[in-house]
Amino acid sequence: MLIIKEIISIFLYKKYLFKSSKVFILNIKYKEDNMKKTILFFVLDKYSDWESAYVSCLINALGESEYAIKTFSLSKEPVKSLGGFTLIPDYDLATAPKDFEGLILIGGMSWRTESAKKVKPFVKIAFENKKILGGICDAAGFLATTGVLNNIRHTGNDLNDIKQWAGDSYSGEEKYILEPAICDKNIITANGTAPLEFALEVLKALKVAPEQKILEWYNFHKYGFYEAPMPEI
Repeated sequence: MLIIKEIISIFLYKKYLFKSSKVFILNIKYKEDNMKKTILFFVLDKYSDWESAYVSCLINALGESEYAIKTFSLSKEPVKSLGGFTLIPDYDLATAPKDFEGLILIGGMSWRTESAKKVKPFVKIAFENKKILGGICDAAGFLATTGVLNNIRHTGNDLNDIKQWAGDSYSGEEKYILEPAICDKNIITANGTAPLEFALEVLKALKVAPEQKILEWYNFHKYGFYEAPMPEI
């Protein structure tokens, strides 16, 4: 009987140690994440998953020690990409942190809905605090509706479409550039055919690594294994 009690005691003690160590590890991870600068990715249902792929992966690959990528949406309900991937956001609009280093708006088929306008306060925070602000494809057009593109060089899918969509909120026609991606000051815009160029401009703006290293990664993904040398890790 005594031996059984000792065995139970040892088991319970080991279980306690396991739980304690697990809590300790989670606390360390929590503190590490909180020490990193947050890059918020806003996604809506029917988002373009390929437009987030390069930029998010390369921020993690080159700037993992400095930046933490977090996703948010209108709610914490799962959102589905055009490619069929299901994403569970880290935050909703109510819980997403206001103290972030960058805000990236990913394109898709839902930017012209009324509910998409609910992210405008975050755009305002990024713009007024000179944080990195990026929009690709229809998300770039959405930025035009907020007025933040009026005095900077920018691009998008189609100028005439932007003018019709944004109406009086947009007066930046002379600043519209026919380029795949543009970075002016802290704002990056790109058309829907340029996820890699969008990633390049965001990475340079965030300074996740020396520019030469960023260009090496860009060239490797742009021109392929046989045309570009493998970038050093």
